[in-house]
Amino acid sequence: MKKIILLMAVITGLGMQAQSENSKPGIHVTGEGKVNVTPDKVTIKSQIEHEGNSATSVKQQNDEVVNKVIKFLKAEGLAEKNINTDYINLNKRYNYKDKTYTYVASQAISITLEDIAKYEMIMKGLLENGLNGINGVTFESSEIEKHKAEARRKAVLNAKSRAETLAAPLNQKVGKAYIISEVGNNYHQPVYRMMEMKASSDSSGQQQQTIAPGEMEISVKVNITFQLLME
Repeated sequence: MKKIILLMAVITGLGMQAQSENSKPGIHVTGEGKVNVTPDKVTIKSQIEHEGNSATSVKQQNDEVVNKVIKFLKAEGLAEKNINTDYINLNKRYNYKDKTYTYVASQAISITLEDIAKYEMIMKGLLENGLNGINGVTFESSEIEKHKAEARRKAVLNAKSRAETLAAPLNQKVGKAYIISEVGNNYHQPVYRMMEMKASSDSSGQQQQTIAPGEMEISVKVNITFQLLME
C-alpha cells in the first residue's frame, strides 16, 4: 500500500513539474539549417530488356547481356556490393491489334560508382555491352549522416537567433529551451545536365561530358520553445 502511495506521489510530482514548465512564459520558433554537399557517389538504375516470340529465346538473350555487363563492370574494378539486381521478370504480352502474344524478359541492375569521374566511361561501356535502358541516375554522399547532423546544428542556432530577434523589442531575453522537436529533413538531388552521348569531333576521340552534377542541399527544420526572461 505504501509503495502504491509513493508511486502516485512521484507521478503527481512529475505531472506538476511538466505543467509548471509548460506554464512558463515562452517563445515558440521554427529554425532551419541547410548544408550544401558535393556528391561523391552516383547510382545508375539500368535495365536490360528483350522481346520476342519465344520465352526461352528472350530469356537467353537477356542472360547473355547481363553476363557481359557484369563482366565489364568487374573488369573496371567495381566491387560486387556495388552491382545489385533489383528484379528479374519474364512476362507474356498480348497484342490487341493482331491478337498475338510475345514474351518480354527484363532485368534491372543498380550500379553504384564510388568515383563519379568514371561515369562517362562506365556508361559508354554499358551501352556497348548491350544494356538498353536507363531508369534514372541518383547522386549520393558517403557522409550523409554527418552532413545531416551539421544541418541540425544550424537549425537549432537559427531557431535561437529568431527567438532573440523576436524577444529584443520586448526588452526580454531568451532563456533555456524546454521543448525541442525535429519536424522534417530533406535532401534535394542536384541539378544535372544531360546531353547526347557521342564521340567528340576532335582527334582525341574522347567522349563528350553527358552529366554535370551540382551540389546536394540537405535541410533540417526544428521547433523549439524557449523561456522568456525579463531583462
